[in-house]
Amino acid sequence: MTDTFEPDVIVVGAGLAGLVATHELAAAGRRVLVLDQENRDNLGGQAFWSLGGLFLVDSPEQRRMGINDSYELALQDWLGSAAFDRLDNEDIWPRRWAQAYVRFAATEKRRYLHDLGLRFVPLVGWAERGAGSATGHGNSVPRFHLTWGTGPEVVRVFREPVERAERAGLVRFAFRHQVDELLIEGEACVGVRGTILESSTAARGVASTRSEAGSFEHRAPAVIVTSGGIGHNHDLIRKNWPTDRLGPAPKHLISGVPAHVDGRMLAISEQAGASIVNRDRLWAYTEGIHNWDPIWPDHAIRIIPGPSSLWFDATGQRMPAPHFPGFDSLATMKQILATGHDYSWFVLTQTIIEKEFALSGSEQNPDITGKSIRQVLGNRLAKGAPGPVEKFKQNGQDFVVADTLAELVEGMNKLSRGPRLDAADMERQIMARDRELGNPFSKDLQLMAVENARRSRSDRLARVAAPHRILDPAHGPLIAVRLNILTRKTLGGLETDLDSQVIRPDGTPLTGLYAAGEVAGFGGGGVHGYNALEGTFLGGCIFSGRAAGRALARQSV
Repeated sequence: MTDTFEPDVIVVGAGLAGLVATHELAAAGRRVLVLDQENRDNLGGQAFWSLGGLFLVDSPEQRRMGINDSYELALQDWLGSAAFDRLDNEDIWPRRWAQAYVRFAATEKRRYLHDLGLRFVPLVGWAERGAGSATGHGNSVPRFHLTWGTGPEVVRVFREPVERAERAGLVRFAFRHQVDELLIEGEACVGVRGTILESSTAARGVASTRSEAGSFEHRAPAVIVTSGGIGHNHDLIRKNWPTDRLGPAPKHLISGVPAHVDGRMLAISEQAGASIVNRDRLWAYTEGIHNWDPIWPDHAIRIIPGPSSLWFDATGQRMPAPHFPGFDSLATMKQILATGHDYSWFVLTQTIIEKEFALSGSEQNPDITGKSIRQVLGNRLAKGAPGPVEKFKQNGQDFVVADTLAELVEGMNKLSRGPRLDAADMERQIMARDRELGNPFSKDLQLMAVENARRSRSDRLARVAAPHRILDPAHGPLIAVRLNILTRKTLGGLETDLDSQVIRPDGTPLTGLYAAGEVAGFGGGGVHGYNALEGTFLGGCIFSGRAAGRALARQSV
């Protein structure tokens, strides 16, 4: 297939970062060979399944919603969240990437994507609202820009120009090609060697066979690794789990990414001489639910919550501030695991689920994914929860619905993987919260946070329910959701400079080897530091993939 095709660059991985790098290279007239262990149906990788959120700073969408944002405020939030504390070694390049990425998000990022055809929903979301400190973790303002078309649209705007370049003869794809080795000669990477896997017609995301059908070797002046992270490799996640920082690794994990997200290329790259940094930094979610209609093994969905649900740990105690829905993911993880259990509970009302529950995943948002204004108006503004949310409520194994709190707790105890909950104690806690609604002010920090959220036009219109008593039957039925730990992103990875060139352990560049996307910690080996501000994963793939493509495009051939 590639006998007469001599590539200038080999790209390992046809996910978003790989497509972006290939797009930039082809636009500069470079010949690119793209290898991927899955079939063509998986072009775009994990990005296809994403909600399509992108972190932008001082955008027209923000300004129309009355949100004042700036590079300075966004950088303050990023650095406060990242909490870089290895500035003599592992965080040298991640911090430089952070400054460059926030600058990109505040300047040319939106225009770059807009010129490719990407558009955004007008309401701006407020993710990772933070730990309650101006200088600590969290977004000070809403910055989550939802793509009109979700993840498949983000993939499309890069896939289509790459496919045009393929038809023009500049790009070749080699699917079902699993890279097993990076070829190093004279201290430079000169190609790849690996296994041709048996042909597969498996649908996107479905686990495919690893039966071998042959072998290959391809050479080029440069290789870009864009193979993703370790999100479905539970053994590797547990091995790297930061027990000292978050508590014991969860026994029960569910997967927010397909089975092919195995992290293989990290070890392969390290064996070739690459430096891996910040292995202990990862991004898992506390609001995972088992998928009632799964695509891949242990397929899980994340609830993207508004701030009003009451959050209880496995022992039935309400979570203290700032462990509210949507505020501080990893700090809440630590709080949950400190109980000795790996799950927790939301308790809410029908009123809250109708306005505040969104589900991660392009397939869980068919109206926005399909770019149907009619469906959006029908699903989001009509009475009742959005269709996919309602289906989880009816069919999901983690949901309990009841008319009374006693019945609700009885159902929760049937789902418990730990201690039995005491209905009287939970009633005491919920009633104490409900009494705080007798005035337009309160000492309950969660209610204060809800009122603050409703000052945002986007939240008040579409994201945050008006405060009400949880035990008021007029807002029923009552709903409980068992929340599980959901794997998602690798925040550490291959160390790279600002051109996405891979760094050796001694700090020198590894000639001919580049890395982009999650395998590079989305840039530098850990651009997020310890915490992500959301909407930053797709953007990190775009920014680092673009950097790699443009750096190699500048080189003479």
